[in-house]
Amino acid sequence: MSGKIIGLGGVFIKSNDKSRLNKWYQEVFDINMEDWGTTFKIKEISKEEIQVFSVFPTNTTYCHSHQSYMINWMVDDLTALIEKLKVKNLEVTKGEDSEFGKFAWLDDCDGNKIELWEPPKVN
Repeated sequence: MSGKIIGLGGVFIKSNDKSRLNKWYQEVFDINMEDWGTTFKIKEISKEEIQVFSVFPTNTTYCHSHQSYMINWMVDDLTALIEKLKVKNLEVTKGEDSEFGKFAWLDDCDGNKIELWEPPKVN
């Protein structure tokens, strides 16, 4: 059955000094950090899938202002999962489909924004 979480899509954290924190991760862990973050290959899921690590400035509106991080869950079928969530009376905001895949967001019971991500299909 589809419409389930299949892995971690990414971790997004905020920082008062994004450049400093990006540099720290690059230097300490030898991660090739771009301004937007970096990706990791996920061998267990697919040879083509990636995970994202990204540092956001503290004034980002991408997640709620009270959050210092946001979980991005990788899903196999976003449409099916959204339908399952609606049955549970959860409010889901569907994002635009893009070259990066399909996105939707909802809040957990503590008011933390969660991102759902269906990666684009690899040909």
